[in-house]
Amino acid sequence: MFNEDNVSVGYRDPVETASLARTFMARVFSWMFLALTITAITSFIWAASPSLMRLLIKPEGGMSIFGWVVMLAPLGFVLLMSFGFQKLSAPLMTLLFIVYAVLMGMSFSFIFFVYSVGTIGITFGITAGMFGVMALAGYFTKTDLTKFGSILMMGVVGLIVAMLVNFFLKSNMMGYIISIIGVLIFTGLTAYDVQKLKRIGTGMGSDQVVARKMSIMGALTLYLDFINLFLFLLRLMGGRK
Repeated sequence: MFNEDNVSVGYRDPVETASLARTFMARVFSWMFLALTITAITSFIWAASPSLMRLLIKPEGGMSIFGWVVMLAPLGFVLLMSFGFQKLSAPLMTLLFIVYAVLMGMSFSFIFFVYSVGTIGITFGITAGMFGVMALAGYFTKTDLTKFGSILMMGVVGLIVAMLVNFFLKSNMMGYIISIIGVLIFTGLTAYDVQKLKRIGTGMGSDQVVARKMSIMGALTLYLDFINLFLFLLRLMGGRK
């Protein structure tokens, strides 16, 4: 999602590299937590307002044009930030990231009509706990997780294919298996991505513009790990209305 060529290389004192990594990761997690907060607040506000939900759903049922835009736009934002990293300014990257979090919150408002508030809250807590454990594991482990990254990414591709197939099959058993595999994949990706971000942080140069843009892209990566882990766990938890 971001290019490690944007970080400087060369020898640095171990104490200095550790300090750079901590500073960079603090920025990454700050942006990530901000995005999650924006998403959560937005989803609750939209779900609690019938007038706002009517913008997403047609009176006769089904998604409105605006609803489809809200559902599909986040993918466009991710692609724009990823491929436009070099050309986009830091303020514009920040704005895109915040708008992305808002759009995700609007699209997530639908889960309040499918799952009970209690189930959503419990699942969020479990997700936060699992994410936190794996983030710590990825940050402090001495094992190089690089080789697992390619395997996990192949797993994501396979997961997407399986979900598309099950969209037509509508198999509950297959859906359950997909959810279990999804939890395993994004649990592993959390540790892998944190380790990768830590490595990027240790090589971060003095260019504050690049550092800010890299921290936003890092936050986007971890945000997606958290959200996907949450959604797959939610499907496993059940608690549908």
